[in-house]
Amino acid sequence: MTVRRRLLALPLLAVLLAGCGIRATEVPTDYGPAPSRVRCVAPEADSSTRSAPGTPVRIFLLCGSSLVAVDRTVRVPDGTAGSDRRVLMARGLLTLLAAPPSAAERSAGYTTDVRGGAEVKGPRSDDPEGTLRLGTAPGDLTSYALAQVVCTLAVSAVAEDDGSVLLAGPGEAAPRRYACTDEVRARPGTTEPPSTPVAGD
Repeated sequence: MTVRRRLLALPLLAVLLAGCGIRATEVPTDYGPAPSRVRCVAPEADSSTRSAPGTPVRIFLLCGSSLVAVDRTVRVPDGTAGSDRRVLMARGLLTLLAAPPSAAERSAGYTTDVRGGAEVKGPRSDDPEGTLRLGTAPGDLTSYALAQVVCTLAVSAVAEDDGSVLLAGPGEAAPRRYACTDEVRARPGTTEPPSTPVAGD
């Protein structure tokens, strides 16, 4: 009886050893390249954007894990005085940052982390000249939003001669000097714009 069972088990064992017919190999199998990351290539501006009146500017949107510059325009009334022009320009830039990217930009992976209104005021009597007081304190912004704001202002006409920007919030905190660096543009989620305190006049 034992011999018969062994003989009957031989065909089953042969099937199990054969497996599913796929032969083993020590050569790695190439399944093709891994899925590529989103390529943050700015879509071509439509005719309405190209023909929009105003001063050409660049704002920084988020794409993937970095900041990418896109072209926009800001309208500032002709004849606006220097300090008022600076505030209106900053207000216009923040308005652009808070606006949703265009449909083409969203399809390309562009987003913004700047929220809310674009309240911007000029310096108080004891602030250094050139200070911009935002409706939201810089420290209350997300690291992404702060990077967008600082880097956008830093490449605009409101920046200081060295490319820095003097920012403060609506409270009593003194202004700080912010800078946009390559590291901030590359990793806005983990690298905040460096800042240093500035003394008032």
